Amino acid sequence: MAFYVPETGAFAATELTRGPWDEHSQHAGPPCALLGRALERAGALEQARIAWITFEILRPVPIAVLTCAAEVVRPGRSVELIEGALSHDGTDLIRARAWRIRTAAVALDEDPPAPDPPAGPGAAEPRDSFPIAWETGHHSAMEVRFLLGGYTEPGPARAWIRMRVPLVEGEEPSALERVLVAADSGNGVSSPLDYRRYLFINADLSVALRRLPDGEWVCLDSVTYAEPDGVGLSDTALFDERGLLGRATQSLLVRRR
Repeated sequence: MAFYVPETGAFAATELTRGPWDEHSQHAGPPCALLGRALERAGALEQARIAWITFEILRPVPIAVLTCAAEVVRPGRSVELIEGALSHDGTDLIRARAWRIRTAAVALDEDPPAPDPPAGPGAAEPRDSFPIAWETGHHSAMEVRFLLGGYTEPGPARAWIRMRVPLVEGEEPSALERVLVAADSGNGVSSPLDYRRYLFINADLSVALRRLPDGEWVCLDSVTYAEPDGVGLSDTALFDERGLLGRATQSLLVRRR
């Protein structure tokens, strides 16, 4: 099984993409990673990688056949800007922009400062998820282990996450795909409020990367804030077992159920 099965010029979503709130809609992690895959492959620079990417989630993504399109809109010798969209039946569901920056060896005078890496996934443990009405979905396709917090404990959290299945059937996930599938879970692992009384849904996802992850596991060190005007923010430091990868943020719609 995989999150998506390739079709001619398109991708059929499987039930593993199903999110926790609506049985007919996807969790945003897999479709953002699928669009990120398209942006990553659209670049024209030979030696470069995506350093920043933002996704605008325009509407719920159905569990259906999707198409991705991406193109370089600002070419350059060192930096290029790529735009893309994920669509269903001709309607854009997610739009994205990314900076892709050329890579070349640079002799640094000293190592840049960075926080110590968290304890590894072997020191973390599974925690009970909040109740989900269906057995199969994004929650069953991802392995999550907590060092701090938990799905049912409002407040900051530190959780290791990895994919149990490929993003696209028959493909080994790229490092970018692995981090994007995980990064959208910041507001889920560090819920700011009691999930039984409130919703906190993200309208976007922005990821800035100092480097790409090594290995399967990505750690989310997340804190999510909710304001009384109905707006929230999720702020996540991204790690692998070597150390800091980058940062992810999500703007949230907060409301009572």
